[in-house]
Amino acid sequence: MIIGIPKEVKADENRVAIQPSGVLEMKRNGHEVLIQKGAGVGSGFVDQLYIDAGATILDNVNELWKRAEMIMKVKEPIPQEYPLMREGQIVFTFFHFAANEALTKAVLDSKCVAIAYETVEEENGNLPLLVPMSEVAGRMAAQKGAVYLEKTKGGRGVLMGGITGVKPARVLVLGGGNVGVNAAKVAAGMGANTTIMHTTISRLSYLNDVLPKNINTLFSNPANIRAMLPVVDLIIGAALIPGAEAPKLITRDMLKEMRPGTVMVDVSIDQGGCFETSRPTTHEDPVFVVDGVTHYCVTNMPGAVPQTATVGLTNTTLNYAIEIANKGWKQALKEDKELQKGLNIANGTIVYQQVAEAFNMAWEPIDSVLN
Repeated sequence: MIIGIPKEVKADENRVAIQPSGVLEMKRNGHEVLIQKGAGVGSGFVDQLYIDAGATILDNVNELWKRAEMIMKVKEPIPQEYPLMREGQIVFTFFHFAANEALTKAVLDSKCVAIAYETVEEENGNLPLLVPMSEVAGRMAAQKGAVYLEKTKGGRGVLMGGITGVKPARVLVLGGGNVGVNAAKVAAGMGANTTIMHTTISRLSYLNDVLPKNINTLFSNPANIRAMLPVVDLIIGAALIPGAEAPKLITRDMLKEMRPGTVMVDVSIDQGGCFETSRPTTHEDPVFVVDGVTHYCVTNMPGAVPQTATVGLTNTTLNYAIEIANKGWKQALKEDKELQKGLNIANGTIVYQQVAEAFNMAWEPIDSVLN
């Protein structure tokens, strides 16, 4: 199979979908790899490293998309890439369809095969291709929150860890999954008084056992969230429903209960955000203020640390990509139920129910496109 790796074109996105060692593995399995010129530079991988691994460097991105049978990316295609997708072509990347109707329609119209990193799901419910980026984004959320709590950044002027005789910041993390756990660990590690909320007692019990003792657990419901708002300095939104739009845990009217300079970091923004007032931002212009509350809603947070993020992501995506390339997408999905859950759209048909429900569109069972 011919695998194409285009350079990411989303603003301030420096990650790349494969590292040179991944090219070696693809070649070992008999596949051809096309890399757009400069695609890996932002992650520290110059073109010569890919050439040495056996890849072909192409300067023309249109040629790359035209020749490739499978495109591997990091972020979802953006409008300038929509015309490049074609019928039967496999596109393997983060899509986050439920938060982007225009992208959903473009993929449907192209009749390509869209396999989404974020919905590949293990039998126990784990989302293996989200794990490394969840770790990065969760840890960055606490870091970014600490920065924007500074008075010079519009925050309350509170130091995360406090000092002798002065209380530390109070941090609320909404969601006890991978993002939330990593955010809570870093916030607590910085000395903040941290509370993590989740919707199941079994998960809270587990977190209570394994997390540091300066992290409190609290059952997540609207009343408990509202009660925390007047006393916290930083809120990190880490709620996720696989493949679906994120639940809105903090509504516009709840902002008035927060103190001016409170910071909210919405890591769920890729799936539409878990704060009603959230809207996507970029690394270049990362924050905005609503009712005195600072919102940080960057949609590709890991793109700021591409050397870490690229290696972490490609360590997990490569084996699935090789499986698709070796067997073809239909056979690979038939044999691997985890990978099968990654298929969202194929041949102009939505096969992932939550995506269809987000936009009141029709959908078909996955067997309709696998047989």
